[in-house]
Amino acid sequence: MREIILRQKQILFFIVAGGLSAIIEIGSFKAFSTYLPQFLSNETNFHGIHYPLSNIFSTSCGIITNYFLSIWFVFERGKHSKRKEFAYFMVVSFISTILSLSFFQIFYSFIFKDNINLIFYTLSPEITSKIAAILLVSILNYSIKKKVIFNG
Repeated sequence: MREIILRQKQILFFIVAGGLSAIIEIGSFKAFSTYLPQFLSNETNFHGIHYPLSNIFSTSCGIITNYFLSIWFVFERGKHSKRKEFAYFMVVSFISTILSLSFFQIFYSFIFKDNINLIFYTLSPEITSKIAAILLVSILNYSIKKKVIFNG
């Protein structure tokens, strides 16, 4: 019973840490996607890739935030050294970034074409695509981080 409660607590903390990281990632994406095109005209569409630097920079902000929240609140240290743990985290995050960027491109190009009016806020296709990509990749992240990186 204690293990079930502890596991549910860990999942809850992972959701909170992921939510905070997502807020950082989405907020920084909004800032980057607003200001980078003013300096780099190809940012909105670089050979069919929409907002590549905004995605990479914002995802990096989210990854760094998530790493620190994960080691402070979610997972116990595993059997790996801190250096190896960080390296594994970065490798998983790099793969997750590629997946997230790919999902963003698919969602932005084919699925989310219109703004979504939430009465108090309107979600642009870019932000909706970013949120959907984050949610999809988060499930994979939890499983891999728990089993491979923080497997103490």
